[in-house]
Amino acid sequence: MEKPDETPAAAEEHTGFAAQDWHTASADPDYRAAVVDLIGALAYGELAAFERLAEDAKLAPALEDKAELAKMASAEFHHFEQLRDRLSAIDVPPTEAMEPFASALDEFHRQTAPSDWLEGLVKAYVGDSIASDFYREVAVRLDSDTRSLVLRVLDDTGHAEFAVEKVRAAIEADPRVGGRLALWARRLMGEALSQAQRVVAERDALSTMLVGGVADGFDLAEVGRMFSRITEAHTKRMAALGLAA
Repeated sequence: MEKPDETPAAAEEHTGFAAQDWHTASADPDYRAAVVDLIGALAYGELAAFERLAEDAKLAPALEDKAELAKMASAEFHHFEQLRDRLSAIDVPPTEAMEPFASALDEFHRQTAPSDWLEGLVKAYVGDSIASDFYREVAVRLDSDTRSLVLRVLDDTGHAEFAVEKVRAAIEADPRVGGRLALWARRLMGEALSQAQRVVAERDALSTMLVGGVADGFDLAEVGRMFSRITEAHTKRMAALGLAA
């Protein structure tokens, strides 16, 4: 399933920090702190995704499915390595940047541990896509170097097509599965949005990036519209899976 490189807003001409490269933009200490937070959160998210996919592979009903998840897990770890290396390149210890986000992300995964193979697939598709939508929205306001990195690591690792094919086949074989998975996906949506809002609220630099100042153009109303766009994209993904939003 194809994904746009950036959100519709990104098609507009870049201004402010988004029109600068990292060297120029990072001279602003508040902007630098916001980017370190963003990359730290994304890096831990990729590391957690790698661990989760490797674990979910144990639930796979067939060897080919196990291999497919292992390939996805490998791609997630490669994304983590790129983010880790970027933090090191800007003289930030990767573990130090990731640590503030570990608790919230670990709690999200604890609260949404799948009970079977299909729930794991829905989580990989729906949950990861919600996070990607959030980061793509923020990426629009980032300097050109950081924006390029963020969009690169958000590339689809094969979750979409694989998950849609398997879930739709399962629902066709047993329509009762659809109701259970629809409830599961709604729960994932609620937990993911709550977790994202919590992370932003607890980090001053990220909050500023979203509501003004560092973000050079975001405001509270725009934050509301951003989450509305994320919700709308979720509804479309649910339809692709054959589930009611």
